[in-house]
Amino acid sequence: MKRVAVLGLDVGLRRVGVAGCDGLGLLATELTTVTRTSFKNDVEVFRQIVNEREATLLVVGMPYTMNGEMGFQAKQVMKYAKRLSNALGLPLDFVDERLTSIEAEEQLRESKKFSHYNKGLIDKRAAAIILQQWLDDN
Repeated sequence: MKRVAVLGLDVGLRRVGVAGCDGLGLLATELTTVTRTSFKNDVEVFRQIVNEREATLLVVGMPYTMNGEMGFQAKQVMKYAKRLSNALGLPLDFVDERLTSIEAEEQLRESKKFSHYNKGLIDKRAAAIILQQWLDDN
């Protein structure tokens, strides 16, 4: 059976939540949160993660509007994701991520790990939800 090495990304203006999956492609897990600085620095951080995980695909959550349209934020995410994909030489796939941050907050509250002050924890949890959705659909 071929090893599955995919990274899930929850792209925000300040941070990017990152999740990875087990080698079988069954379970997504939170990895880290990358604080965005310059695009060049972001690429170097992601290059390290990609190399460590031997990632072969990036799955990015697309923040469509509640009407299912591409609003300003979705266009910004798509632009960043395409630039990152090109810089890393990896293919890219998108997943509808509407309400994943809310779902992430609820899951963290249930596990008693929620804090309004730890946005990075929410971001990487949302990335795991995005990746799990992609794994379940593929």
